[in-house]
Amino acid sequence: MARKMERFSSPGKGNGLRATSGIRTGELVYSAEPLACCVSNKLAKDVCHHCFIRRESLLRCSQCKMARYCDITCQKRAWSGHKRECKCLQSLLPRIPTDSVRLAARIIFNLLSPSQSSNEELYTLEEHESHLSSMSEQKREGMSQLASMLQLYLQQEIPNLTPEMTSALPPSCREPLSLIAKVTCNCFTISDGELQEIGVGLYPSLSLLNHDCRPNCVMVFEGTKLHLRAVQDISPNEELTISYIETVSVTTDRRRHLEDQYHFTCHCQRCDSRDMDGLMLIGEEAAWRPLKEALPRLEELQVGLDWRAVLDGCSSLLSPVGGAVPDKNLYKLRMTDMALDACIHLGLWEEALRYGEKTLPLYRQYYPDPHPVHGVQLMRVGKLQHHLGHLEDAMDTLTQAYEITKFTHGNNHPMTSDLLRKLEECRAEITMLSNRHLAITKTPLENTHCTRQLVEIQSHGSLKV
Repeated sequence: MARKMERFSSPGKGNGLRATSGIRTGELVYSAEPLACCVSNKLAKDVCHHCFIRRESLLRCSQCKMARYCDITCQKRAWSGHKRECKCLQSLLPRIPTDSVRLAARIIFNLLSPSQSSNEELYTLEEHESHLSSMSEQKREGMSQLASMLQLYLQQEIPNLTPEMTSALPPSCREPLSLIAKVTCNCFTISDGELQEIGVGLYPSLSLLNHDCRPNCVMVFEGTKLHLRAVQDISPNEELTISYIETVSVTTDRRRHLEDQYHFTCHCQRCDSRDMDGLMLIGEEAAWRPLKEALPRLEELQVGLDWRAVLDGCSSLLSPVGGAVPDKNLYKLRMTDMALDACIHLGLWEEALRYGEKTLPLYRQYYPDPHPVHGVQLMRVGKLQHHLGHLEDAMDTLTQAYEITKFTHGNNHPMTSDLLRKLEECRAEITMLSNRHLAITKTPLENTHCTRQLVEIQSHGSLKV
């Protein structure tokens, strides 16, 4: 099948990707497997290192003590890629290298194995930008430390590192510093269907995608496979864009993040017009500033999984501001979201639902449909409503979620399938309750007949409507 995109020179941006023909909202533009990938260190115990699926119970590699797998099948399939890494990890125990070092090493291992190399990329590793010349001295020093760690990490498996790298790697990637910088600037965060981080990977062709704070495409993952989907109708020769960052931030913060991480100043329509800043900062600054200042501390507690402290902190800050800070305020929304996460982890379902329902009108406004973030939030709230027996509300919320995810994830994505199953459960339960109500209100003779039908339905499974 012909590619729906091609490489081109984007005015003011350098390389980019554009549509070769018209693309409709929800259409799959491109799918790609990574040149290399790895599970994030912080999730190493929770995610299979082969299929990237979360599991409560995983088998651990007996050698490196780090890699984990669903079962023997996943472990065997991963061995060709893990074999060299395993020895390197053992050599550093109990230390564990950073995600970027592990990813860079996996890139080297793959390039040293010709059978795993691909010549079909639109953008080669050699062409990737390192941005070393535009980095601050402090950031360059940090990259140098990572490069030293990479060399130390590889010594166990490739003792003659320089000669082997010289013959197998692209010229600009022969220096560990250059390779680490390229990886840091060009890798993608791999997420699950609910957009939670699980790993990092390098997808060379898709590194060509430029940023826009209101993009026409989104990326979703199925395991390690990346799917690029259109969230707007796209004309032939129109540039394809994604967002590199979380876009629900004020312009100053978005631009600072992009300059620090990706070394460019964004001049998209949204940044130049600052069209959402006033809404995001609605309310008196004296009232919302304590929320903004408390967020970094609460985020640290969140990373440390201290959910009770997170919830207590959010509650103590949200209660006093009340109506003084409108719900649309960016920092109040972020804190409400953190409280929702904390309640879910603590099993406080009613309280979680109250927080979740507050966020939905704001997500609808800040994440124009179809947006995967809005779809996932609707699904989370819908599942809470279903769990608490609010079946009609759950049906409505989950249906809204499906109307988004069928475009952003596609009907074949596991998360969309899960959503459809949940909708079917709601329909079946609503029908069952309706039948019970009818049975109770029937005359005694009619009631006996309905009860017999109800028993038959229960014995043959849930009823479809």
